[in-house]
Amino acid sequence: MRLGERLRNQKLNIKFTFVIILFTIVPIGIFAGILFYIMEQNVVDENRNYMQYTMERNAEAISTKIHSINMSTQFFLSDTPLLSVLRRTQAGETLSTAEWLSFKSSDISSLERLVNNNPMLYGVRVYAANDNVQEMMPILYGASRMEKQEWASEEDYLGWHYNFTDNIFSSYTMDQNRRIVSLVTAIDDSDYGRIGTIEAAMTMETMFPSLYEDIENEWSCFLTDDGSRYFGDNGEKADEELLDEIIRNNQSGEELFTSYQKIRGRNLVVSYLPVKELGGTLICVKNITGNVHEVYNIRTVFILVMLAFLVVLIFFINAIVRKLLRQFYEILRSIRKVQKGDLDVVIENCGSDEMGELGTQINKMLERIKQLMEDNLNREMLVKNSEIRALQNQINAHFIYNVLESIKMMAEIDGEYAISDAVTALGKLLRYSMKWGNGCVLVEQELEYIKNYMALINLRFDYEIYLSLNIPDVLLKQEIPKMSLQPIVENAIYHGIEQMAEDTNIYIKGLLEGDDCIIEITDAGRGMTEDEVEQLRRKISGEIDSSGGSGNGIGLKNVQDRIHIAFGERYGIEIASKIGCYTKVRVRIPRTYGAGALLREEA
Repeated sequence: MRLGERLRNQKLNIKFTFVIILFTIVPIGIFAGILFYIMEQNVVDENRNYMQYTMERNAEAISTKIHSINMSTQFFLSDTPLLSVLRRTQAGETLSTAEWLSFKSSDISSLERLVNNNPMLYGVRVYAANDNVQEMMPILYGASRMEKQEWASEEDYLGWHYNFTDNIFSSYTMDQNRRIVSLVTAIDDSDYGRIGTIEAAMTMETMFPSLYEDIENEWSCFLTDDGSRYFGDNGEKADEELLDEIIRNNQSGEELFTSYQKIRGRNLVVSYLPVKELGGTLICVKNITGNVHEVYNIRTVFILVMLAFLVVLIFFINAIVRKLLRQFYEILRSIRKVQKGDLDVVIENCGSDEMGELGTQINKMLERIKQLMEDNLNREMLVKNSEIRALQNQINAHFIYNVLESIKMMAEIDGEYAISDAVTALGKLLRYSMKWGNGCVLVEQELEYIKNYMALINLRFDYEIYLSLNIPDVLLKQEIPKMSLQPIVENAIYHGIEQMAEDTNIYIKGLLEGDDCIIEITDAGRGMTEDEVEQLRRKISGEIDSSGGSGNGIGLKNVQDRIHIAFGERYGIEIASKIGCYTKVRVRIPRTYGAGALLREEA
């Protein structure tokens, strides 16, 4: 087989394989896409929920710590002995040693215990407006001590201060390296103005533990409203440019808000906690790029496995489809041979499935085509032979008509009118038979010919054969092949009536059955046995050779063949007979009455 033909044969095979692969891979691809999307969303949602929960706990803890600082500050502001001492020192009074000792043992000790009992506090300090106080650590200090703190140099030092070191004692190194957050509150008096300042302090680690937690892929930042940024020990994980984009993406407003963001190739879960009391926002960031990429890696592996599986599946399905379509390709090759004119092709090994049935039907179709071609050839030969006979009959037709016309005139001159009528009938009969023209005539024209024929036949015999007609008017206008009823009448006379040699009848009846017309020709002759009828039927159908001899049904077979040629196989003649009684021939033709018939009649 040539390569081009093999490629053409494979088109259907490839299409089937492609469709099967398509309907296999597309659902798997859609399912896998949805699955990996859900897996990614689960990773994101899990980390987002974790960050949301962690930030909610941070919010509660920070609120508690702010409340603790505020309560401590308010307690100091409401301490009457402390305010009295500050007021007196601001007024320039000098307290005695006994008064200072009493103040320390009673009020200062009480305030110190309050601070020490709150482990969250780094300390609460009261700075007098001047240095006219006896400093009592860790509560009461002079104004010069406050000036050593970083925040004291600010023009407006009241409020919150973040991430500074405790510089109150230059030589006091115990807590100097710790980062402090404090609330600085002024102590004002209506008479003396500002008499002191309270600093309630807490370590940055205590206030913002998330800044100092060493958790992989997590870092935090506290962002004040003035733009300052504070990091803890995990500040080295932060990226300033990345933080700028995170800050720009902040949509939290005044509520805790957690979002999933893709920034600069990183997958981040960012939680924003606005702290109104502190005048800033705590931002916690968790980098889940690794977690998301694990899902992507699994997806990549899945795609590679699916591609390998697809290649194997294509070969496997292709082999199966080719095996299933093997019978189809055999049929296709046979059809191509038929297309080239080879009708002797036979499809072998037809199975019981649909393809096998197709092969069987094609075999039957080829047999039918060959039979139809043979039948068509025979019909064409029959038509040609009929046309040749018609041409032969037309030879010297005018000479015969002129001779008969002369004989008729001679008979009339001699008063032989019977001879004149006989010659007239013979002339009409010859004119009808020799005028071939169209292959079909009207029934009434065929019956007129039979009447002339019967007139001549009765001249031969000593007995009379009566012709009875019972034909509806509508049937008279039907078309019928020319010379198709006369051979039946002739056959009835020579094979059914002549041997009886007595007066008898030939009865021609017409009737309608649906869309068919029936013409029955019945003779009251000798009839036939059942065996003779069966043998005659077989001759007419062509099962038995009917060539040669007389009384062998050749005339009836010619009529049958011509009706088949004109109208098809379902039309023709039927024989019924009873020995000693009758023989009936039924001619079935389609109803073809119409304008065409009327035009032919007028012509």
